[in-house]
Amino acid sequence: MTAHVSVEKLRVEAGPQGQERTIVHDVSFSLERGEVLALIGESGSGKTTIALSLLGYARPGCRISGGAVHVGEDNMAAMNAAQLAGVRGRKVAYVAQSAAAAFNPSRRIMEQVIESALMHGVMSRSQAESKAIELFKQLSLPSPQTIGRRYPHEVSGGQLQRLMAAMALICEPELIIFDEPTTALDVTTQVDVLKAFKDVVKAYNTTAVYVSHDLAVVAQIADQILVLQNGRMMENNPTPTILNHAEHAYTRQLLSAVQDSDSYKDNEPGEVVIDIANIDAGYGKISRDGKPEIPILSDISMRVRRGQTVGIIGESGSGKSTFARVIAGLLPAANGSMLLNNKELTPAIVDRSKAECQQIQMVFQNADTALNPAHKVGDILGRPLTFFHGLKGAARKQRVAELLELVKLPTDLADRKCGALSGGQKQRINLARALAAEPSVILCDEVTSALDTVVAAAILELLGELQAKLNIAIVFISHDISTVKSLCDEIMVLYKGKTVQYTSGKQFASGPYEPYTELLLNSVPTLDPTWLDSRQSRA
Repeated sequence: MTAHVSVEKLRVEAGPQGQERTIVHDVSFSLERGEVLALIGESGSGKTTIALSLLGYARPGCRISGGAVHVGEDNMAAMNAAQLAGVRGRKVAYVAQSAAAAFNPSRRIMEQVIESALMHGVMSRSQAESKAIELFKQLSLPSPQTIGRRYPHEVSGGQLQRLMAAMALICEPELIIFDEPTTALDVTTQVDVLKAFKDVVKAYNTTAVYVSHDLAVVAQIADQILVLQNGRMMENNPTPTILNHAEHAYTRQLLSAVQDSDSYKDNEPGEVVIDIANIDAGYGKISRDGKPEIPILSDISMRVRRGQTVGIIGESGSGKSTFARVIAGLLPAANGSMLLNNKELTPAIVDRSKAECQQIQMVFQNADTALNPAHKVGDILGRPLTFFHGLKGAARKQRVAELLELVKLPTDLADRKCGALSGGQKQRINLARALAAEPSVILCDEVTSALDTVVAAAILELLGELQAKLNIAIVFISHDISTVKSLCDEIMVLYKGKTVQYTSGKQFASGPYEPYTELLLNSVPTLDPTWLDSRQSRA
């Protein structure tokens, strides 16, 4: 059978003329109509660069310098801008990692979903809206007749990701590219989104390329897997072959990262650093009986001891990040009490002393938005050194160097701007900034969710080393259950703002589990390709 998608000796270069360096080296693969190929590898392996070349696109500073990219009869690599505009969105479509960033917050969902169909003139507005509603149904979205009237912020992250797929599928493209579309989703939402993607691709007989760093995820959806490292193909084989008879050592390393560990953490408990009791919190006005207008957390209690890590898990909307904001004082609690080192901690950060603020530091999920890309690393790390410790000049510069060494980064990074760093480096700077204050407690909010498996493992190993060295307490918020099981001494499971289970790492590793905890554990993908089809969608 003739290949529907064929990539032959694709070469992509980056850098100015005369100083180019190759970032994709002679990559070749082919797909028949309706097949799904997964591109797997860590950050910088070339996954997204190759996927974007299927759109005839190279990011600023890059260019497709060799090879052919055929989709049907069209060579995307040889088209001019006008020709590409005629096929992008119609013949070839793209689903990005962050649906929240891809949607315009000021326009209703329906307008954005049908825009491509209207631009290409493939159907009238009424036909496009009917088609969109049909796609909403196929993608298992709630209220398919009316969800298009909402704005993007009025739907959940998992729903927005499926709506982005509807946007990509509205013109019934021949090829659709999924670029890490479930990376930032919690495990239960991920199951629903994966099932929806798999069903709709099959229904339209659409050829697909799925970019991911998670082999367990792509095992559920891909017919073939192409493993990449540093822009080079390590191997390209049918999914069962990759999973059961991997040829390359790097593939076997990725496979081993998926295996769930039975180990758990059980550090010797130190004194209680933070004692939280009966917290209620939410948004909007507080009523006379102390209840927030929009309640999020109800009667939450937790103790965090020096040298230990408490993990908080739960799906999106369970209240994990809200609880971190309450501890940090960014969202004052409506009810309850908090003690820091046995002294009362005021709810709002504006009422806390400098010493109290110093003791509790937060590492945010997205280093790209937490760090100013235009600022130098030395200035970002130096600011808390001056504010909390009064360090200036040579003393400040020396401490910045020490912090960089602490998070295993070269000291010459101090003179570089954050925008020039990799995702893993940015997250280390994010962590180093928190450590600059010399806190007793660090709040880590999904700090590895946007990182590939290899980089995430390095960050987690670093956290463990820093905790042992500095004897700090860590509150670790995540939807990655395998990570929480291996990293945390105690684990709290939240559901709709309430604690459904609070147990030691040892007990969590062996059970028994509350029904909701059982659901979370059973929603973690395995390397069995039949796993997804056996799950029941909760949509």
